[in-house]
Amino acid sequence: MNDGLEGGFGRREILKLAAVAGATFAGASMLTAPARAEDEGLSLKGKRIAISATGTDHYFDLQVYNAQIEEVKRLGGEPIAVDAGRNDGKLIAQLQTLVAQKPDALVQILGTLSVIDPWLKKARDAGIPVLTVDVGSTNSINNTTSDNWGIGKDLALQLVSDIGGEGNIVVFNGFYGVTPCAIRYDQLVNVVKYFPKVKIIQPELRDVIPNTVQDAFTQITAILNKYPDKGSIKAVWSAWDIPQLGATQAIAAAGRNEIRTYGVDGSPEVLQLVADKNSPAGADAAQQPAEIGRVAVRNVARLLAGQTLPRETYVPALLANKENVSEIIKKLGIG
Repeated sequence: MNDGLEGGFGRREILKLAAVAGATFAGASMLTAPARAEDEGLSLKGKRIAISATGTDHYFDLQVYNAQIEEVKRLGGEPIAVDAGRNDGKLIAQLQTLVAQKPDALVQILGTLSVIDPWLKKARDAGIPVLTVDVGSTNSINNTTSDNWGIGKDLALQLVSDIGGEGNIVVFNGFYGVTPCAIRYDQLVNVVKYFPKVKIIQPELRDVIPNTVQDAFTQITAILNKYPDKGSIKAVWSAWDIPQLGATQAIAAAGRNEIRTYGVDGSPEVLQLVADKNSPAGADAAQQPAEIGRVAVRNVARLLAGQTLPRETYVPALLANKENVSEIIKKLGIG
């Protein structure tokens, strides 16, 4: 018996998959995270390190950015840190200025690849080592990130388990040009294709920056009006958790708490919603942004000391759901 699911996947089997995903989510990635700087005697003394942020309005970005500045200083270097405020024109000008300053290395935090990659290439051509955070560029020597393939797969398995392997889901897909978002979305699609009774409602929604929460609230409110019957929508998925926040608020306001929401990053306000048993927030894949920032800077120090870096460095993430969220919050040191 497969509980009405094709391909032999019953609810019990889905729950097993989700349990395995949650148990192994951090483990595989943890093996690839490098040792702390003091264990290796790393130093950036006398080095000028450029840090280019696409924006710092989101919890993840701000944590990475601040941690990088602090780690450069801690290792004795001089940070040249700039924030483009989510403005692509300003981001291009920012990178242009940094290249002209000829720092000892450049670290780029996030960004749409088509916008930033030509300038990462210019930095590389100018002899400036380029490292990145959450940017899959061939012009980057090393990219420090979470294992977004694992994040995407495990979050999708959690979603499918929670809805019993069938039902309509709403998907935000506004930033496919941002590598981590694309990977997480592709992994959702890869999982869903094995559960033919799970349907992604078309057209997909597009999350935006700025005003992400308000916009998500408005879009989900409109979707709920279009699908007014209980059970007509089972879940809402987004590649990061700020659209999830707006979606959760809209669902609660409409009294449709049977719908569950899913996202990625581990923003404190979203984890608190996951912790609320009455909230529609079902799960959030919590990254460790401050540690990602520190590891990226340590990789700069390793590179400048003559070490060879891997193409990607993974920092573990933790899948927070209704059952384990209190433990995850404690592990992350969130109040």
